[in-house]
Amino acid sequence: MNIYISGITGTGMGPLALMAKAAGYTVFGSDLAKGAIYDELIEAGIEVFVGEQDGKFLEKKIKEGVDWFCHTSALKEDHPELVLAKGAGMKVTKRDDLTAFLVEKLGLKMVAVAGTHGKTTTTSMIIWAGLKLGLPISYIVGTTLGFSASGSYHKGDKYFIYEADEYDRNFLKYHPWLAVIPAVSYDHPDIYPTVQDYVNAFSQFRKQSEQVIESSNVFEVDDFKLAGEARRKDASLAAEAVLKMVQDEDGADVLFDCPGLIEILNKFPGVGRRFERLADGVYSDYAHHPEEIMATINVAKDEVEMRGKKGIVVVYQPHQNTRQHEVFDGYKDAFLGVDKVFWLPTYLTRENPDLRVIEPKEFIDTLSNSDVAEAAELNEELLKLLKKYLSDNYLVVLMTAGPADSWFRENFCN
Repeated sequence: MNIYISGITGTGMGPLALMAKAAGYTVFGSDLAKGAIYDELIEAGIEVFVGEQDGKFLEKKIKEGVDWFCHTSALKEDHPELVLAKGAGMKVTKRDDLTAFLVEKLGLKMVAVAGTHGKTTTTSMIIWAGLKLGLPISYIVGTTLGFSASGSYHKGDKYFIYEADEYDRNFLKYHPWLAVIPAVSYDHPDIYPTVQDYVNAFSQFRKQSEQVIESSNVFEVDDFKLAGEARRKDASLAAEAVLKMVQDEDGADVLFDCPGLIEILNKFPGVGRRFERLADGVYSDYAHHPEEIMATINVAKDEVEMRGKKGIVVVYQPHQNTRQHEVFDGYKDAFLGVDKVFWLPTYLTRENPDLRVIEPKEFIDTLSNSDVAEAAELNEELLKLLKKYLSDNYLVVLMTAGPADSWFRENFCN
């Protein structure tokens, strides 16, 4: 079977392409620019076209044979590739259908990690420990992993570790052997109009799962020595999930070295854009929701203490104006404990054109510590200020789901 993936180099679709390729399918695809998974795709021998997605590359591949067109949720209905694929009569779906197909076809037991916050880190922790213990796992995670590829499958794998995103309700396509849910709080108002809609979706996900872990019955949060209480909680959930796989492999009464598993997770190296260390004192994190911000600040506080830093400076780029209207009142105490906040304009995606775009100053005025915050832009002036804070031994954390991450890498990773 030949599979075409539109948006193939991103952290959502790239790992799926890697898994499909490893499972024996022919995979190719396109993207507007080289995303985080581009190098891994090329190394795996997957043909990737980068540039204007005007349909010409897809048209060429259709002549060679395309059975399944898989695309990101970001594609609009009038996207040239999507229009062409539908007109050609091939199977057209988003990634969740292809993922579910691969899991069923390969006879894998799905360990699905879902939640508003913590799912990427928890998924990555399960992968890290599973690989260290030699468990037969395949996986897909929505980020880059410094210790392995972002997606993997080998013949004989038994478990499929998956970061199951609730956006577009895609996680409801699955019936996991085990569901792990780190945290649930309202998000994605463009998909879930009310809080109850969001809560109902997770209730349905729980019902569709054979087993559910939301808190560990075996491991205590304080068993782990990682920076940040949220990260330690994620580790306790990951440990419980790994223990269930071990018991499933070797029998429910198996004697297992739990202290050894704790030690493995205490050595977890982190992943891309989840409090990722870019340079000395410079970190990038995906936080773009008030609760995520508070969790990341807790990690930063521990890091400041561990590394002997003077304090915390945050550069914050909100994501999606639609979301900001819903969480506007949640920022009041989100930045407590921070010495300075540089608030960037909101990164706009999938927007409701009828909503007024909220300006940085409006957010800042709601903060209980508004005196430490100021509006900023990604420019030389900000760069100069950040370098001054770094020279004064402050820890600088970028929080964004948007393009500010690239700016940080260009200016601090060279």
